[in-house]
Amino acid sequence: MSIYHSACIRPPPRQTDGTAEVIARGLCSTRSDADRRRAMITQRTPEAAPAADAPQRNPWLILSVLCLGFFMILLDTTIVNIAIPDLIDDLGATLNQILWILNAYILVYAVLLITAGRLGDIHGPKRLFMIGLALFTVASIACGLAQDPAQLVVFRIAQGLGGALLTPQTLAVITTIFPAERRGAAFGVWGGVAGLATVAGPTLGGWLVSEWGWRWIFFVNVPVGVIALGMAAVIMPDLRFNRRHRLDLPGTALVTAGLFLICYGLIEGESHDWGRVWGPVTIPMVIAAGVGILALFVWLSHVRSDAEPLIPLRLFADRNFSVMNGVVAAVSFGMLGLFLPLTIYLQSVLGLTALQAGLTTAPMSLISMFVAPVAGRAADRHGKYVLLAGMTLWTAGLTWVVLAAQAGSDRGDLLPGLLVAGLGLGGVFAPLQTIAMRDIEPRFAGAASGVFNTTRQLGAVIGAAAVGALLQARLAVDLAAQARSNATALPEPFRERFVAAFDEAGSRGMEVGAGQSGAHLPAGAPPEIAQLALRTFHEGFTAAMKSTMVLPLIVLGVATVSVLLVRRRRSSAAVPRPTDATAAAVGDEQSVVVQS
Repeated sequence: MSIYHSACIRPPPRQTDGTAEVIARGLCSTRSDADRRRAMITQRTPEAAPAADAPQRNPWLILSVLCLGFFMILLDTTIVNIAIPDLIDDLGATLNQILWILNAYILVYAVLLITAGRLGDIHGPKRLFMIGLALFTVASIACGLAQDPAQLVVFRIAQGLGGALLTPQTLAVITTIFPAERRGAAFGVWGGVAGLATVAGPTLGGWLVSEWGWRWIFFVNVPVGVIALGMAAVIMPDLRFNRRHRLDLPGTALVTAGLFLICYGLIEGESHDWGRVWGPVTIPMVIAAGVGILALFVWLSHVRSDAEPLIPLRLFADRNFSVMNGVVAAVSFGMLGLFLPLTIYLQSVLGLTALQAGLTTAPMSLISMFVAPVAGRAADRHGKYVLLAGMTLWTAGLTWVVLAAQAGSDRGDLLPGLLVAGLGLGGVFAPLQTIAMRDIEPRFAGAASGVFNTTRQLGAVIGAAAVGALLQARLAVDLAAQARSNATALPEPFRERFVAAFDEAGSRGMEVGAGQSGAHLPAGAPPEIAQLALRTFHEGFTAAMKSTMVLPLIVLGVATVSVLLVRRRRSSAAVPRPTDATAAAVGDEQSVVVQS
């Protein structure tokens, strides 16, 4: 299928002046000459070549380029997670600094997605896609050369900027080049690529960390980025809507400030004991200010609805789009919230290497990779029920993993739960995208993509920050309680110092790298005390992890129930054919410019 067919565009007739004019009949109605001019799609070929010679690109080939760029973004996220213990050991990072290495990227990524989606509407998705790829690739090199946690955080911010420029362009292009009845299959392939990235991330990342060191988890992005850039330059079309968009600068500033303050407060709250952070300013005040700024942003978007705000609030009039935004936020909350403590547990408690930890979670991702394309095709007709089944299995499988995790568990004990979770996850990705974007007009594709991806990443930010803060709080309580319990096996002179070491560990950024106990014992402590301290850490961390992971499971459970609110797809026979007046009214909004 050519791109012209997939976008309801007829192939251009041969012209002698090198400019082909193609009439877009997206509404399939008869129009006046003036209406046709407003809906005209122009393809300018290089050097005034005949328009009939313009390449008609296969949308599936274009999808392969989009998926390669998206693959690189997801690969980086999962690879960094598997390297957490090595980052702690090599860079001397605390758990709080690790949270910033993870969340600095996610925060910038989430904050700028809406802006990047709008920039794609203005300058074209191809240009933004390639700029994002180039920036992400260069930033990956810088991350691999970082010498301390602060440098790594800065370069991760640059990675987040590149990822933000790239990601919304993928969803916008897919929505434009594929008709609604075939988007499920396209999103199924997209979901399969997501599954492949989650398999390759822990497995490839584990091998790289074990054999070459953590720096290579960033260097591996370079060849992928170079190949994706070359393919994008040749294959991707330059799609642009024949409508001028303006960037809402006040809205961009407000949403950036609001999201930053909320996430900063969540990430830094535990380390400041939820008290003062700057002079008289407290963490609750920071979070409240962020919420207030976001409320002001929403109000201004409503007041300035005719002036093209950063987020067109009319998008949320579509109930399915609104519900799917909540569900995708919950899925991201659950993924980040569950796998942050699970990664530490596999390596620091079970004693697995990075490669072994990656192979432990690989079956879940492998199953989701094969299930996603099948679920995508089914989602075109039965999206609501496919998504409901996927969310149920995903939540049930992760609950199984939490119940099976014990201080003395074997990684095989986690396998049944991971397999069930993988089966469910494969049935989540494609239906989410299909249901959310099904009724979105092409002229809003960039904005809708930016909003949807922002919601997804905001869920990840809040999930990682909230679970990280809760994990730190639970570690302080459970480690101290376990230390008091185990201290009874020590001689009387060592008991008080042993308990005090774990109490002190709970009041600062805790070190939970492989082979560490979380507590600083006095020099010359007998081996028996060191061994007891390690056992105390294993038991205390496991208890803290299990209680912490209840939070994301509750969030996923609520999201699963909310899927019942999705409206079923209307049959094509029930959709009225637009009148000429309706077609003329929106004709100028539906036109697309395809430039070579």
